[in-house]
This record gives sequence, C-alpha cells and structure tokens, in this order.
Amino acid sequence: MHLVPADRADRRTIDGHRVCEAIAAIGDAGLLRTWAERFSLLADANRLALLLALHRTGPLAVSDLAVATGMNDPAVSQALRLLRAAGVVAGEKEGRVVRYRVVDAAVQGLLEHCAA
Repeated sequence: MHLVPADRADRRTIDGHRVCEAIAAIGDAGLLRTWAERFSLLADANRLALLLALHRTGPLAVSDLAVATGMNDPAVSQALRLLRAAGVVAGEKEGRVVRYRVVDAAVQGLLEHCAA
C-alpha cells in the first residue's frame, strides 16, 4: 500500500491494491479542486443554459442571452461575471457591444455531452 498517506497507513483495508489504485485515480488534490469548481459552475441551471447557448451558437451579447434564456439582463451579467472570473468565458468588445464565448476547453468538452 505504497500510495496510502502516512496519516491513514494504520487503517485496516480489505483490498489494499485497490486502495492504491483508487488513490491514483483520484489524483492531484489541486486538480480535483479545479474540477469540483468547474462542476459547481455547471450545477446552476441558469449558468448551464448560458454556457450551452454560447457553446452551440457562438458569441452572444448579454441582451441576446437574456432573451434566449428567459433571464433578465442583470442576472445574465452577474452570471457572466462569475464565469469570466473563473476563466470559462471571455468577452470581445465590438464598439459598445460585448459578445461572450466559451473559452475553457474542458468545459466545452463537458458541454458536448449536455442536452442534445
């Protein structure tokens, strides 16, 4: 049981080799936290709707996203601020209009498997 941390080494196991495999499967704690944060962003139905709209149609402005999702403009803006801060979306300004798009490749991959 070479992968079991010292603070858990005294615990009884049934299948020690599988415990090591499970620890290896869990991987790096930092990467695990990153994925958990991504999933928490997707766990909100409104944010997921915004991401699906952006993923499937390409760049859209806040007002267009509001109409498409049934949200109001301030709620869309707030959700996009959160997604932008997490590095999931980016905005491109054209004059007075900012159009948002999904830029996180991992999230794009997850969105491919959402609602067809």
